[in-house]
Amino acid sequence: MPSPPPSHDLAPAPPSQAADGPAPAEPQGAQAVAAAIASRRSMRAFLPTPVPPAVLDQILELGARAPSGSNIQPWQVLVLTGAPLRTLGAELVALEQAGAPRAAEYQYYPRAWREPYLARRRKVGWDLYAALGIGRRDTGRMAAQHARNLVFFDAPVGLIFTIDRDLELGSWLDYGMFLENIMVAARGFGLDTCPQAAFISYAGHIARRLAIPESQMLVCGMALGYGDPDAVENRFETEREPLSGFVRHVAALDD
Repeated sequence: MPSPPPSHDLAPAPPSQAADGPAPAEPQGAQAVAAAIASRRSMRAFLPTPVPPAVLDQILELGARAPSGSNIQPWQVLVLTGAPLRTLGAELVALEQAGAPRAAEYQYYPRAWREPYLARRRKVGWDLYAALGIGRRDTGRMAAQHARNLVFFDAPVGLIFTIDRDLELGSWLDYGMFLENIMVAARGFGLDTCPQAAFISYAGHIARRLAIPESQMLVCGMALGYGDPDAVENRFETEREPLSGFVRHVAALDD
């Protein structure tokens, strides 16, 4: 059974009695949240163990605690399990293998790559393939690995996220916080996730099969379940820039 969720009591610890005394202990809730965030990784292989529906509901409810401008809550979620999950995945893989045209509804990546983003993208790709034993010229195995996206990496739960087409960029920022909440909440229950943009290439087929109205567009998918601890791809870790690479403390304002 999944472990209980972490405490959500994030009240600060009481200050120390003396200014020069020992620092106050870190709140237990803060430790649990930090552990959930730090342990979140994009899992690419899952066990078949089902996720209890009540646990999934709690995770989605926690996700919906994300902030949104004027509290408009722009997210919509379709939950796939069992036969619908397997059937849709098989259909998408068949489209991929048949070379069906891709028709993404929005541009996820930059149209022209530049540094430092190009080097980061190449490194994560080659590091993953190296962990899987896929050589740089083994295009067949690369394609097969990419196709595993479309079956949610065999996770027992597949989530498809949509948003109303007439909403603007601010709502997409809100949506990102909603997705992160889901991924962090899942860790609190001992579950793993993988957010996936691969589904946007087949948005038309997915919209038809899931009866998504024309007024909504597909944002992304997400695999959710118990990561397979024996899968080599799940032991692959991505690097992060040090604080000095993306944080600047402002000591004074420019004239």
